[in-house]
Amino acid sequence: MTLSDRSTTLSATTTTGVAVTARELRREYGAGLSRVVALDGVDLDLAAARFTAVMGPSGSGKSTLLHCLAGLDRPSAGTVRIGDADLARLDDRRLTRLRRDRIGFVFQKFNLLPTLTAEENIVLPLAIAGRRPDPEWLRQVVAAVGLTDRLGHRPAELSGGQQQRVAVARALVTRPWVIFADEPTGNLDSRSGAEVLRLLREAVDTLGQTVVMVTHDPKAAAHADRVVFLADGRLVDELHAPTAGQVLDALTRLEAGASPVGR
Repeated sequence: MTLSDRSTTLSATTTTGVAVTARELRREYGAGLSRVVALDGVDLDLAAARFTAVMGPSGSGKSTLLHCLAGLDRPSAGTVRIGDADLARLDDRRLTRLRRDRIGFVFQKFNLLPTLTAEENIVLPLAIAGRRPDPEWLRQVVAAVGLTDRLGHRPAELSGGQQQRVAVARALVTRPWVIFADEPTGNLDSRSGAEVLRLLREAVDTLGQTVVMVTHDPKAAAHADRVVFLADGRLVDELHAPTAGQVLDALTRLEAGASPVGR
């Protein structure tokens, strides 16, 4: 089963409008001579029901941007809105609840609890919130990521690709407003990585899910609807409906000190 086999009544989120907004986003670390500006006045709108990739040279601020957008890090200045929630106005308790209930995460490290089974890891965000999973939704998510016969296995009994599929299912099971993925294929071989990217692509196309992914891989970015490029903490350009070749060319130009050509 694939995600496209699901009923449209199981749509996880709205499919129009802007899912995430950043305005004048700034993140600094340290002070004085040791001050580092990781983000320098970023303005960004991320459309709902679209797959956006964030790219740039090493140290450009990619992961810092994702962490600020996802509420994992507090910006030094500026605002972030997810849906109708202004993250700057949320105290730690409400921000934790937002991350738990409305945001899905997929990281390079799978972040699975080794003592829990695959099924227990998938439903963990719901268990923490004191909520029971919708049995039909859980069944379809598990089938879509190809884990029906692995639910009783612990992480050590799963391959790297299977562990990342557990992480994708965990991100989907809460029906989040947005999924943030930080180098989700970084620890996978090419075949497993392609499968994870297919799952994220199908989540956008068939569920109206919003996915924001940081990656250094042009082939991974080519699965996205849009690629935004950072350099020195600033947004410098973007590509729409990109090919891997276009992404690679843009990155090469950036690393050479030129601006990519937007499409």
